[in-house]
Amino acid sequence: MAEEVTLLTQVHLRKDPTITAVAVHYLDPNHWFAGGQTLARQQMNTFYLDIKVVDGTNTKQELSSYMEAIFNSLSTILGNVHTESYALVHEVPAAAYGFGGKTQEFRFITSRLRTQAGLPLT
Repeated sequence: MAEEVTLLTQVHLRKDPTITAVAVHYLDPNHWFAGGQTLARQQMNTFYLDIKVVDGTNTKQELSSYMEAIFNSLSTILGNVHTESYALVHEVPAAAYGFGGKTQEFRFITSRLRTQAGLPLT
């Protein structure tokens, strides 16, 4: 499942899979309610995808395409998926998001300055 989410994130949102992190958590279907009943009682599956991307790096069409692809793919993987299964894409400011101790804004500015100075990007 993590490999599929990583692939769809690359294809639809143009995100680098080498720096995409995915964590999969399982919940007891007796503890997940949809439509007022547990999934166990309904004999259905579900998912909740929560992803963070830098604000303004994707178009509305890309986000819509991603949502559809995620739902279809995870429905196939999990089977019998409840329609109340969610994907949430948080668009966060580049100055407030990053990895390895550096913000995405810092990475962007640094790459621009290095390019202008004729220096390698690494």
